[in-house]
Amino acid sequence: MFSYDSIRKMNETELGIYKYIIANLDKIPFMTIRELSEAVHISTSSVLRFCNTAGFEKYAEFKKAVQSEKESIRTSPPREDLKEILRYMTGTNTSAFEEKIESAAELIRNAETVIFAGQGSSGTLAKYGARYFTNLGKFAVGLEDTFYPVGNNFLHGGALVALSESGETKEVNNFVLQFRKKDFSILSITNSPHSTLAKLSDWNISYMMNHERINGGFNATTQVPVLFIMEAIARRIDKKNTL
Repeated sequence: MFSYDSIRKMNETELGIYKYIIANLDKIPFMTIRELSEAVHISTSSVLRFCNTAGFEKYAEFKKAVQSEKESIRTSPPREDLKEILRYMTGTNTSAFEEKIESAAELIRNAETVIFAGQGSSGTLAKYGARYFTNLGKFAVGLEDTFYPVGNNFLHGGALVALSESGETKEVNNFVLQFRKKDFSILSITNSPHSTLAKLSDWNISYMMNHERINGGFNATTQVPVLFIMEAIARRIDKKNTL
């Protein structure tokens, strides 16, 4: 309903109206122009100018378009490639999932040294996770080189967050074993709770999405849950630290 070009042309007042409308699509078709103007604390003429900017000559025409947009959202099913992610996100709204996240947060919160590690795309996510945790106040290091010499480079104790979609990457699992010898607590985020990495870990969070390979065998399994899990843990740590 709102094109990129129309949004780009909006001034600060019009952007405020736009945000209110998007957040209240169900209400708009039943609101008069005066009621909308009062809700966003502007004049009715400003609302009308907003409608013109959005490509509508009259407010009634605009309301009709909002109603159509609302019906379209209600009747349009999500694309097939998004259904699984949406199911996962819905399934995280449980006390069991929250307990897992809180336990993982407690494990990392009490560790002086926090390392994120992975290989390939999981290595890239490890770097992101470390930066995100550091942004929120818990310093962490991200390693995407699982051949990194552990040796005496790390003090005994700490937490290692190991990322692997399959949980069967030999290099990652060997890396975990090196940290095991240094008395690190191991938290793994994998796609399968029955993987080798999950079994090597003190704590595992698995997202159990459909495994997907494309273009001759490259892994295309979604990594959205990994980002979600890491950010959820980081925010629980930050919340506790600010209490």
